[in-house]
Amino acid sequence: MGSENAPGRLRFDFPSPTAVAPGILQEVEARVNEVLLDDLAVSAHLMSQAEARAMGAMALFGEKYGDKVRVVSVGDWAHELCGGTHAQRSGQLGVVTFLSEGSIGAGVRRVEALVGADAYRFLAREHLLVNRLSELVKSPADELVERIERTITSLKDAERDLAKVRSAQLIASMDGIIGEGKDIGPVRVWAFEAPEGTSAADLREMVMKAKGRNRPELPVALVGSAVADGKASIIAAANQTAIDLGVTANLVLKTALPSVDGRGGGKDDLAQGGGTRPEGVSDALAAVESMILNRFAT
Repeated sequence: MGSENAPGRLRFDFPSPTAVAPGILQEVEARVNEVLLDDLAVSAHLMSQAEARAMGAMALFGEKYGDKVRVVSVGDWAHELCGGTHAQRSGQLGVVTFLSEGSIGAGVRRVEALVGADAYRFLAREHLLVNRLSELVKSPADELVERIERTITSLKDAERDLAKVRSAQLIASMDGIIGEGKDIGPVRVWAFEAPEGTSAADLREMVMKAKGRNRPELPVALVGSAVADGKASIIAAANQTAIDLGVTANLVLKTALPSVDGRGGGKDDLAQGGGTRPEGVSDALAAVESMILNRFAT
């Protein structure tokens, strides 16, 4: 633990098993600024450790001291063992504003703050930002948080509705996307690329719907791919008849994943994975077809 005191900035580390509640931080910040406004005199005196302890002086960071110690007092409000330099009055610091409070290790918390002109400039920027946001959402500052929360909720609802519409459109056009299956050996194989932006959930639904359309006695294996947000998704499925022939969804997936630098897994009937090389999806599908072809080559 330790502290940092720099022009315009300070850092204070202290032991605590839990985070400090925001309300407590606000109270401490308010009390500190009250002391600054009181413009208390700051004094320093050399005395024995016994005298320092008697007046309530604190050694905040566990340093070792000699017989004589330097005690800095801020009026009667605080007394601390310290060898640094100090303002002559508390009011010279101007204002203190806390920036953050967080963990820096097990049982240790850190508070960071700005002081004086740096604090003023920070607060001025925050004030301008609040005013700008108020203008954008057409809401007074004291209602800004509630208004933004409502806006975010509305956006999320709209995104969910839009996703449902896109999913419905995708499933409706599924036949054109998955195309006709290929008979490779005894297995009917579908290997297809879904439109860019298709989610893994929608890809999975297409694969499962396509699998369920086939007669159970027909060996069926499917592998679908999609690219979204720069990543590739691969979904593989196989029915029990194909599994009995050794063509499992896991085997199909493991065959496809190297082409997209991917990882994944699942069960014999359904497996899922993804990769960071979306440009390899065509090669992934071709690899699956080649694997099944070679498996049943005579």
